[in-house]
Amino acid sequence: MLAATFDIGTTAVKAVVVNENGEPVFTGSSVIHTIETGNFKEQDPDEWYGSFCKLSKEMFEIIPPKEIGAIIFSGQMQDVISVGAEGKALRNAILYSDGRADEQARVIIREAARRNVVPLGDAYIAEITGNHFDGSMPLAKILWLKENEPEIYEKTACFLISSKDYIIGRLTSVFAGDMTACSTAGAMDLDRKIWSEELIGAAGIDIRKFPKLFYAHECVGTVTKTGAAESGYRTRTKVYAGTGDAGATTLASGILAPGEYNINLGTSGWVAAVSNQRMESEGGGFNLAAMQKDLLINVVPFLNGGNVHRLIAKILSRDPDGAPDFGYISEILEKAEPGSHGLFFLPYVTGERFP
Repeated sequence: MLAATFDIGTTAVKAVVVNENGEPVFTGSSVIHTIETGNFKEQDPDEWYGSFCKLSKEMFEIIPPKEIGAIIFSGQMQDVISVGAEGKALRNAILYSDGRADEQARVIIREAARRNVVPLGDAYIAEITGNHFDGSMPLAKILWLKENEPEIYEKTACFLISSKDYIIGRLTSVFAGDMTACSTAGAMDLDRKIWSEELIGAAGIDIRKFPKLFYAHECVGTVTKTGAAESGYRTRTKVYAGTGDAGATTLASGILAPGEYNINLGTSGWVAAVSNQRMESEGGGFNLAAMQKDLLINVVPFLNGGNVHRLIAKILSRDPDGAPDFGYISEILEKAEPGSHGLFFLPYVTGERFP
């Protein structure tokens, strides 16, 4: 039996199936679109699911469904995906890079401080989550939804944190989240690996609206009849929790001990190490639960990576419609002298960690 693996990324849904020798027998990719309005950055979860189903059916032209014994995912983290009782999205997903919830974050910090008689609520939150707290955190964005779209909040059966978990929910009817992705929510007790009643209570959010937590290797459930009809997989095909993209990349890079580092560049990027202790979160560092139960991933993330390449490809595009011209950019780079004639570019195009 083979395992079908998918990454539900920010710019594309990607698929690969490998045989027993580790050789790819199917690969595919489908572009995803981001909806940007000011600080609001959203994506349509049904576009994720549609792309997943499309790639799966392309795979079945080569590999019969009966040969797929399991489905495994990775995906973008730190999102807010409002899902109704039937498992379908109630609105667009609010992405990790969305900047709408700064005021709600301040409210939660103040309430956490008031409840615990701590002068610095953010420091108290960091004691629980291992991370600083700001408006990029899903918990703050859920409060934004409660205040600004109360009808969506009331109808939401579960707020999912990773893009992949929407696909898992559609396939299995289980609201799940993995430890790595959910440790970016600003609401998980990093040491105990459970949702923090204190922090979720400080935000005034119903803890019953959060997904069940799984380790990456755990089976969430199996494909239902509805999931099979929509995707083409056989019913009872196993679906595993998988992991957020930082967990998958860190494991795949092979870093296993302190002093080893992984640098990842996608739409965004990060530098990561693994250890059995937290790093200082002040200044933007993150501590995430690793795929291995006894380890943490110490991460320095930044929201600007491949999106900077896309920006320059759009600015210098020869396309009449202004679409990014990556081919032309490659031509220019081949002719460019090292050092860019002394030009130095700071890639903080979203203002993150920089005035």
